[in-house]
Amino acid sequence: MTLHQPIPVPASAPDAPARPARIALAGLPDDKAMLRAAVSLTRDIAEARPSIYWPDMLVSALVGYAALAGAILVSSTALAIGLGVIAALALYRALLFIHELTHIHRDALPGFRTAWNLVVGIPLLMPSFMYDGVHQLHHSRTRYGTGDDPEYLPLALMKPWSLPLFLVTSILLPPALLVRSAILVPLAAVIPPLRTLVWERLSSLSINPSFRRRAPEGAFARSVLWQEAGASAWAIALLAASFAYGWRPLAIALVVVSFAAVLNQLRTLVAHLWENEGEAMTVTAQYLDSVNVPPPGTFPALWAPVGLRYHALHHLLPSMPYHSLAEAHRRLSAHLGVEGTYAKGNHAGLLPLIGKIARSTMRAR
Repeated sequence: MTLHQPIPVPASAPDAPARPARIALAGLPDDKAMLRAAVSLTRDIAEARPSIYWPDMLVSALVGYAALAGAILVSSTALAIGLGVIAALALYRALLFIHELTHIHRDALPGFRTAWNLVVGIPLLMPSFMYDGVHQLHHSRTRYGTGDDPEYLPLALMKPWSLPLFLVTSILLPPALLVRSAILVPLAAVIPPLRTLVWERLSSLSINPSFRRRAPEGAFARSVLWQEAGASAWAIALLAASFAYGWRPLAIALVVVSFAAVLNQLRTLVAHLWENEGEAMTVTAQYLDSVNVPPPGTFPALWAPVGLRYHALHHLLPSMPYHSLAEAHRRLSAHLGVEGTYAKGNHAGLLPLIGKIARSTMRAR
C-alpha cells in the first residue's frame, strides 16, 4: 500500500519499468513524504564501514593489477583478452571508489583517501582531486541539470550523433590522461597561462564542456600538489620505461583502462534520463531524472558497481555509503509501495535505458 501522496508521474508497464514518456521536470514539486521517509528509514545504516570499504577496494585493485600483469605476460591471445576483461572490470570497480571519496566524511575512514590515491588513483592517473570538489556541484540543489552542473548534458534532447560521440570520446581518456600528467602538468609548472588552462579545463572528470574549475585553496590545494606530483612522476616513469624496454605493456594497459573508461561512459549515459533543459530542479525532480536499476538483474553489478546501480536513490541520500544502498532501497520500496514516486525511479536495465534515450534524440529539434 502507498503510504503517501505520490507525484503524478506517468506510470510504466509492469514488465518494463522505464518510463515511456518524457516528464516535465521543471517546476515539479517535492514529494515531501518520500524525502522524509528516505531520511527516517535509513538513519541506522548511514555509517561507512571500514570492514567493507578497505577489503573491497584493495581486493579489486589486487585482482585488477594481477589480471593486467597476466594479460601482458601470457603468449595466448585468447587468454590475454580474457585476463584483460577481468582486469578492466576489477580496476573499474576500484576506480569507482573515487565517487565514495567525494561523499563520505573525511574522518569516517582514516587513511582510506590516501591509500586509494596511492594504490589506484595515481597509478591510473585519476587521483581523487579530479572528482573532489567537482562532483559535489552535481548534487547542488541549485546547480543540478543547469549549465553550471559539470556532470550534466541534456543528452536525451540532443541530436542522435551525440550519443555515439559521447561514448567514443571515452576511449581517448587514458592516453589523454597520460599526456596530461607526463607533459602538460610539468610544463604548466613553469608556464602560468598553461597552468590556468590545465586546471580549469583538464583537471576534472566532468562532461560539461562549458565547465571551468575554480583554483584550489587551502588544504585542498596542498592535497592537489602531492597528487599531481605523484601522477606526473608515475606517468613520466611509464613513458621512460616504455621507451627503454618496449611499448607493448603500456599499450595493453591503455587498452584495458580504455575498456574500463567505456564501461564508465555507458554507466554515465544511463545514470540519468538527461531530460532537463537547464532549469533548476527540486530534489524529487532530480530523483526522477536519475536511474535505479535494482535487482533481480545481476548484470548491473558489473557495469554500475560500488552502489551506482542505485543512482537515483543516491541523489536522495548522497552521503549514504554504497554498501547500505541495497538495504535502503528495500526499505523504501516496501514502505512507499509500487505506485508512488519512489517506484518511478526504477528501470529495467542498460539496453532499455539506452533505447529510451536514443529514441528521445530521434525526436530532438
